[in-house]
Amino acid sequence: MAPTLGILYVTMQPKDDLPISQFHDWYNNEHGPGRLRLPFVTNGFRYHAIDLSADSASAEKPEWMAIYDIQDMEELMKEPYTKLRQPPVQSQRERDSMKKITVNRKFYDFIGEVKGDGFRRLEDVEMEGEGNVMVAVFLTLHPGKENNGELAKWYSEEHVPMLSKVPGWLRTRQFITSTLERKEGDSLELLSLHEYSPQNGLGGEEFKAAMSTKWNDEIYRSVVREERMRTYDLYYTFGPAPRDLSVLESKDTFQIESTDRKTRTTPESRGRRGAIESFATTKDGIELPYRLEGSSDPQAPLIVLSNSILVEWGIWDSFVDAFLSDSKNKKYRILRYHTRGRSSNCSTQPVTMDLLASDVIALLDALRIPKAAAVIGVSLGGATALNAGLKYPERIAAFVACDTNALAPSGNKKAWGERIEIAEKEGAQAQSGEKVVGEQLAEMTVRRWFMKETYDGGKMEAEIGRVKKMVESNSLEGFKESVQALYEYDFRPEMKEFAGKGAFLVGEGDGVLPDTMKEMSNSLGKGASLFLIPGAGHLPMVEKPENVAHFVTMFLGRE
Repeated sequence: MAPTLGILYVTMQPKDDLPISQFHDWYNNEHGPGRLRLPFVTNGFRYHAIDLSADSASAEKPEWMAIYDIQDMEELMKEPYTKLRQPPVQSQRERDSMKKITVNRKFYDFIGEVKGDGFRRLEDVEMEGEGNVMVAVFLTLHPGKENNGELAKWYSEEHVPMLSKVPGWLRTRQFITSTLERKEGDSLELLSLHEYSPQNGLGGEEFKAAMSTKWNDEIYRSVVREERMRTYDLYYTFGPAPRDLSVLESKDTFQIESTDRKTRTTPESRGRRGAIESFATTKDGIELPYRLEGSSDPQAPLIVLSNSILVEWGIWDSFVDAFLSDSKNKKYRILRYHTRGRSSNCSTQPVTMDLLASDVIALLDALRIPKAAAVIGVSLGGATALNAGLKYPERIAAFVACDTNALAPSGNKKAWGERIEIAEKEGAQAQSGEKVVGEQLAEMTVRRWFMKETYDGGKMEAEIGRVKKMVESNSLEGFKESVQALYEYDFRPEMKEFAGKGAFLVGEGDGVLPDTMKEMSNSLGKGASLFLIPGAGHLPMVEKPENVAHFVTMFLGRE
């Protein structure tokens, strides 16, 4: 049997004792993304009623509506959907919030649709920021009129064709009470969803004409027992990853951690930036943990930071602080993430540079970012940033590649193989029992990465110690999988043809890389900037974060 298409249609009215910022934080950053992570939920939208006068919203006529397209309605009766609504998957916050909200939740099966030439799928990432107006019309039919042919004929031959002439009309879809919820003796409900552009002719001559024909009057007299109509503006489009930083500015929001500890929202307070930590899932099912912070504007330009191998996103802490302390940079959002290989569950296929570049796009898609302002990466992340910028210029406006190569050195496989042997010989384990890289290779690694002068016995040496702990605790299996990306790659052919915006940055004390990257800067299209960081080795954003922040600010400010 073919799956039944349909929708989940939910109206909500928060009670007075639930602050609106808490309501939005829960719904935008927890509830909605959790549904969008299910494979049979193809999209999700929140709408705000525009047919209410001030303070007239009520449980009977709620202010908020959400709608989700479902590929197979039967899945709503099965796990994993049903377990989302029950402990322990359902969070305590959700249970507490739901007690303070009047909710009406309905299932409808899909009947048909008519689309106009101007219709575009708002769930597509490139449509982020676009809006629409939704008119929802509910018709309860007289008993025995459920299969009335005259109703279907009027709808398809007159009503929708006349509505399509209303300026701004985009699409009409029709649904009926789902078989999942039908009970013997109940009247069926037809739901029509009419979508219009924000500027439209609702209430105008064409709209009135569609509502005042003889055929329309006859249908409402003989077939329809009751009609309800609601009108909404699109308020928020869900993605499968939480991203709403705006709600974290409110004093009413508070730090929340999900029951699986994979998602955390931290509100802004006393100099602490609001931030969201969660995960995006790649096409091959790998979870990429991320941290999003910076501007709360949902349309703010986004900078992606990509790590070197064996570390966490924390290597960028001082850079992010320095960058966002400049008033010119308050307009940016910053996204950091853990590159594949931090954990053992890092791939179902060989890890390559192309796969790592596609991970950047997977993050942008999950967070509904049509185009990143820049991708900045170091070492393995630098190669990732370069490759992503070359391959996806329509999604990445600029890149900065730091301390990296355009061509995998011929001895890479042997050199990394020897390092793997060192870690395997030590046999270090985390408390969980998972094998990790261990102290010996971690010490060798940071000694290569940082300048001797940085071991100052003070703040910077403590910072090196923090990075060393990141390396030491990295999954050994994850390291062995992810390092394969460094064995073989060559970006030089694509670099010659590149016509976009790119730059290179390198620590002056990073071995042969300053000379290597000078050649890279000369070979990128018509040439690109190269910035040398004095007093820095392989991770200049750790040793000299202010210098790196200054360069990035200058680079992004150029036309």
